[in-house]
Amino acid sequence: MEKLCYGVAYYDEYMPYERLEKDVEMMKRAGINVVRVFESTWSTSEPRDGEFDFTHLDRVLRAMGEAGIGVIVGTPTYAVPAWMVKKHPDIMVTTAEGRQKYGARQKMDITNEHYLFYCERAIRTLMQHVKDHPAVIGYQLDNETKHYGVAGERVQRRFVQYLKEKFGTVQALNAAFGLDYWSNALSDWEDFPDVTGTINASLGCEFEKFRRTLVTGFLSWQARLVREYKRKDQFITHNFDFGWKEGSYGVQPDVDHPACAQFLDVVGCDIYHPSQDALTGAELSFCGDLARCLKGGNYYVLETQAQGFPQWTPYDGQLRLLAFAHLACGADMVEYWHWHSIHNSAETYWKGLLSHDFSENKTYREAVTVGRSFRQLQSKLLHLKKENKIALLVSNLSLTALEWFPMPGVTYNDVVRRFYDALYEHNFECDVVFPSTDLSRYKVVLAPALYCAGEELIEKLRAFTQGGGTLISTFKSFFSDENVKVYADAQPHGMTDVFGMTYDQFTVAKDVSLSDGQGICARAEGFMECLRPQGGAPVLMYAHDNWRQYAAATVNFFGKGKAYYFGCLFEKEVLAELLQAILREDGVYPAAEEKFPVIVRSGINQFGKTLLYVFNYSSSARTVNLPAGKYAELLTGRECTGTLGLEKWGVAIFEKK
Repeated sequence: MEKLCYGVAYYDEYMPYERLEKDVEMMKRAGINVVRVFESTWSTSEPRDGEFDFTHLDRVLRAMGEAGIGVIVGTPTYAVPAWMVKKHPDIMVTTAEGRQKYGARQKMDITNEHYLFYCERAIRTLMQHVKDHPAVIGYQLDNETKHYGVAGERVQRRFVQYLKEKFGTVQALNAAFGLDYWSNALSDWEDFPDVTGTINASLGCEFEKFRRTLVTGFLSWQARLVREYKRKDQFITHNFDFGWKEGSYGVQPDVDHPACAQFLDVVGCDIYHPSQDALTGAELSFCGDLARCLKGGNYYVLETQAQGFPQWTPYDGQLRLLAFAHLACGADMVEYWHWHSIHNSAETYWKGLLSHDFSENKTYREAVTVGRSFRQLQSKLLHLKKENKIALLVSNLSLTALEWFPMPGVTYNDVVRRFYDALYEHNFECDVVFPSTDLSRYKVVLAPALYCAGEELIEKLRAFTQGGGTLISTFKSFFSDENVKVYADAQPHGMTDVFGMTYDQFTVAKDVSLSDGQGICARAEGFMECLRPQGGAPVLMYAHDNWRQYAAATVNFFGKGKAYYFGCLFEKEVLAELLQAILREDGVYPAAEEKFPVIVRSGINQFGKTLLYVFNYSSSARTVNLPAGKYAELLTGRECTGTLGLEKWGVAIFEKK
């Protein structure tokens, strides 16, 4: 779409009284130009088996069409009606804990034949009903789809068939997964046990990989159905969510995002985060950078918080700052979940843009200013392109494996975020990419905790480094193959010559300091590997009576490039200093010489002009030094060079002249 989209999720079905006309009027005043509807209201639209009632949907389509507000229609398949489960109880998902009970959303078996029958009928009936309505601009498939822990007998039979096709014989499976341990080896496929009881990480991780393919299959199936009906001017999207830790935090373990993105016209995502004094923008930025890279282009934020949980109610200025922070990552749409606060059930206290009284409030009035700016500046802010030289490589398989073999005190996503946040807080921008990504356009690749690396990925990273790139990796990397079976040669497997070091001992850091040759500079955290340089040079050493002969970090020249290996986790500031030195040596510089709470994001707009988004994630005013050049500040229209003052939770957008 050739406009910035500013929107809300809207549920006429949930309203305690008639107010559609008033809502539309308030939306228009706020600059809302898109709403998402229908994805969670299957029981209202099909109250009985085969009886469809689109009264609420038709009302909303009519009202939005007359107001010039576009509508994204969601397929309503993520929350099933009670009558369906009454007829077919096996629609409820069976997990390792048994069959789930009806009530909450996303408790169904996405492979169940009865469920899929009703899904297809509902989707086809819906598409036939709305496809020609001029207000409908696109379709969202399902909602934050995952596999929901499905582990019933039918899925396990499919898993065995999947293994047969992959390995051919049980002997090959036994060898690949090391199933001889504790007498787990199989002699016949018919002997395959309930996989939910396995103690074998290779088998457990393969089951997770398989379950991710179920999500891919389910969403691709829905996409094919929708594509049979949709007009050429309508798009298909899905709202990916992320690993959760007090908000959207890291890589989603239950979905293969790159695989699912391939059959979408545009990637969508849901991003939530702490607010008030805990607002940093890091969660928003990480998730946005990941979403943008899934198809290498702009994306839609289909859900983000307006008020949200009571502890998230934004301070004055934060809603405005956040709206532009999404654009600064490459979003072309910012859409709140949701328009109005709900008056009953599970999400009563997850507040929308309007509170429970539906009146104007501070958050709504701030949204009005956002909508006005979006409308005035959309030609300059739309379709932002980014040309980052740093890639942060993440891996679903490594995430899953390190859940089987947890590190002390930290998760895989904690390690990934430690690296991302160290860059973010010093205004080094990066792309968040997966192993399938072409790395040739990057100068630096960070691959933290890359526990599982098959020979193909290893060769890709070797070639990247040998060709002149800089590779930075860490402890728990290149330790096992793609089957989560530990390599039986020198660690890190296939990379000892690249990193110029090896190790054969590791432990947990306890009162271990680090030395840079000038003195103590940091402390080791969590898991630590005892690195022995073999051609490479130490960057940091362990300062401990027993471990002082070992390096904590090394560097090595390999071909035209160089490779760094960090044997333990450092405090974020120490890590940031080390990364900055490496990046600057490679000619990679930050968007501005500022650091958090001043965050600067950059990109190229559709007219080829450089944009700088400058954010103050602080409750006090700040003075910001701009990079050299002359700028027009787009929100105020003033000319600017040198320094500027930025109010608390403030934002400024500069177009370079």
